[in-house]
Amino acid sequence: MPYFGEIAALITAVLWSITSIVFTEASLKVGSLLVNVTRLILAFAYLTITILVMQFDINMSFAQFMNLAISGFIGLVFGDGFLFKSFQYIGARISMLIMALVPAMSTLMAFIFLDERISFVAVVGIFITLFGIAIVVLERGNKIEGKTNISFQGIFYGFLGAVGQAVGIIFAKQAFIDGPINGFVATQVRIVSSLIFFLPLFVFVKQIRHPIKIFRLETKAFIYTGIGSLVGPFLGITFSLIAIANAKVGVASTLMATVPIIMLPLVHFYYKEKLSVISIGGAIIAVFGIFLLFC
Repeated sequence: MPYFGEIAALITAVLWSITSIVFTEASLKVGSLLVNVTRLILAFAYLTITILVMQFDINMSFAQFMNLAISGFIGLVFGDGFLFKSFQYIGARISMLIMALVPAMSTLMAFIFLDERISFVAVVGIFITLFGIAIVVLERGNKIEGKTNISFQGIFYGFLGAVGQAVGIIFAKQAFIDGPINGFVATQVRIVSSLIFFLPLFVFVKQIRHPIKIFRLETKAFIYTGIGSLVGPFLGITFSLIAIANAKVGVASTLMATVPIIMLPLVHFYYKEKLSVISIGGAIIAVFGIFLLFC
């Protein structure tokens, strides 16, 4: 199917747009650590049921398994862990602006470590898309959350999150270069590797006591986390791996970074926020950049 990876990347961006909103709401209520661990446990359950029911082929080489496991640890534990902290300090939109560094980082890493090259038109498309994203996020400031302020600590956490996700993408791409793997199975390996780290941390750090009791008191937070787990770690990560497997790293990561653009209509209806001419203009610029990526 033509542009299968690119289409999967755009679907990923839609799913992550929804995830950004629901996980931000949940994190503000019960904290990022509890949300992070709970979403992975729920995603593990969703994936296990799906793989068993659909009887997907789980065979892969040891090298593929290790690349996916490392990708899961770096991307989901290190990268997403700091991204969630960034959500708490500076909100979803500014965090996602910082995450727009991921395409540039991953493109450079893919060139250095995977010898992956993309066309000049695609490079132009990447920069135009990211420019449009930056316009949208910066113009809209911090209107939605209203509960968070811009801080150096939050920006630093966001940058570490971007580095983690970029490195995670490279390891995942290497696993698919070595041979075909089912997307849901690959996601399960990444989820399990992150849980191996997160569960002991969750138990021994003791920052959160009685998680079930907390969710009983904050029912909405659990609902948000449940929805986010289905949309994000379950479907979002799976489609992101399909995108990485079937498209150039730089192109796939750029399309997946269009979350702030796709969030425009979502926040318009969910938060009743009016869209400015500048935001719409930035979105148009980004769409033009996306068009170049499909050329």
